[in-house]
Amino acid sequence: MRILVSGGAGFIGSHLCDRLLADGHSVVALDNLSTGRDENLSHLSDCRSFRLIQHDICDPFEGTGPLDCVYNLASPASPRDYLAAPIETLLAGSLGTRNMLEVARRHAATFVQASTSETYGDPLVHPQPESYWGNVNPIGPRSVYDESKRFSEALAMAYHRKYGMETRVARLFNTYGPRMRRADGRVLPAFLDQVLRGEPLSVFGDGSQTRSFCYVSDIVDGLIRLARSAEPKPVNLGSPTELTVLELAEIVQDLAGAAPHVRFHPLPEDDPKRRRPDIGRARRLLGWEPRISMEEGLRRTLQWVRDSSAAEA
Repeated sequence: MRILVSGGAGFIGSHLCDRLLADGHSVVALDNLSTGRDENLSHLSDCRSFRLIQHDICDPFEGTGPLDCVYNLASPASPRDYLAAPIETLLAGSLGTRNMLEVARRHAATFVQASTSETYGDPLVHPQPESYWGNVNPIGPRSVYDESKRFSEALAMAYHRKYGMETRVARLFNTYGPRMRRADGRVLPAFLDQVLRGEPLSVFGDGSQTRSFCYVSDIVDGLIRLARSAEPKPVNLGSPTELTVLELAEIVQDLAGAAPHVRFHPLPEDDPKRRRPDIGRARRLLGWEPRISMEEGLRRTLQWVRDSSAAEA
């Protein structure tokens, strides 16, 4: 197939491009490189089945030939990025999603929207099933990301209902692995960067808040399985293993051979207290569940951080 991946130079997007190419497809990646990095795709520079186009999805895209599938991953995704670019984030989720839907509609292509667990906000239901509508502050600092993704989901469903388009919605929970931006402000990249610098790990609040981390290759596999399915409604993709932030800090320091040392900071506004997906629908509809253990995934990621730090030195 010929496949378009917007946000293709980003963390998850670049891994998705790799997997699609390995599966024998031809891939066009779009990215404005605001948060994505061209070095994530530099190893594909000689690949004849791959093309990277620098483009902002908020601008119309006429396409480069027929397409069979469009994956829309283009958006700032870390709090540091979307708080620094709030309007751009909202436009990526609204105007940008519409532009990508129009590309898919012109080519009668399947459209896959990468949404987020942030659509559940600070959830009052635990774990979070897709049927839960969420507890979101629509005007808080995080709303620029939360609401952009909620709008993206609504727009994809509207195109499905009005035009009969093949649309898919993936609600991605915390994802980690090689190519994460170490300075993006999220907890795991920050921990890995700090532990290798010999610094105390920054814990916000009292560290009792929970997250569920899924290795990037598992998330990519879920996205591809979802695209191949016939399910238009949202599907959670993430790990059902729940850790407190303090437990995560301990695991990272143990793997790195570092002494326990954390520094506490005030909890950001609207930071979710608990986060864990109910992946029953993914298991049932896609035959999917994570395969890479947290320990194995962290080992791989820690080694990548060490290697990339040595290359930069």
